[in-house]
Amino acid sequence: MFVTTNIQERRPVFRNSAYAREAIETLYRIKEFYPFLLFGFAIMPDHCHLLLCLEAPQTISELMRKFKMGTSRNIGMGPIWQSRFHVKYPNNSQEALLYIHRNPVKAHLCDEPSDYPWSSASGKWEVQDLGW
Repeated sequence: MFVTTNIQERRPVFRNSAYAREAIETLYRIKEFYPFLLFGFAIMPDHCHLLLCLEAPQTISELMRKFKMGTSRNIGMGPIWQSRFHVKYPNNSQEALLYIHRNPVKAHLCDEPSDYPWSSASGKWEVQDLGW
């Protein structure tokens, strides 16, 4: 699943690097208790992209609820997210991952995907290999 979720009013909450790091750490804490396969992500200033695969009986709604609530609580800002999220089932997961990793470059946040610290492209975060 390729999931995108936005901050309310597209406020750049995650320009604050402590908040961006906490969003990632929240995602990994949730993964410890409710296992899923995480292939890639980018925490952008005003939205997030995730490429993942859930294991039954989990649902994407429950996972996103935990991620959004956990991130909001952990950064101490109250509700920050739009209530909805967008899910695509990509035909080509590698293309979806490339899109996610190139998103910070497209937004002029860095020159190369690996330069952006709040993305799985940075190599700082453990993700599942797509097996390509």
